[in-house]
Amino acid sequence: MFRILEVFMGIVKIDDELHEEIRKASSVMVRSINAQAEYWIKIGMLAEANPNMSYSQIIHEQMKNADVNVRNLIDG
Repeated sequence: MFRILEVFMGIVKIDDELHEEIRKASSVMVRSINAQAEYWIKIGMLAEANPNMSYSQIIHEQMKNADVNVRNLIDG
């Protein structure tokens, strides 16, 4: 069985098992189901485009590109 998930102003067809995993992850990550799917899609695309980077490196680079300074949050 498949579900239809609206992502990026379009329609993505996914199976029920994947939809359930997205739903559970979205609850943990405090995101909507669509936002969780979008996040996984973006990270997957970045990982494919940068196969030598780890997940942590990808996130670090995205934070840097968004001008997020985590040190400011840690140091107060």
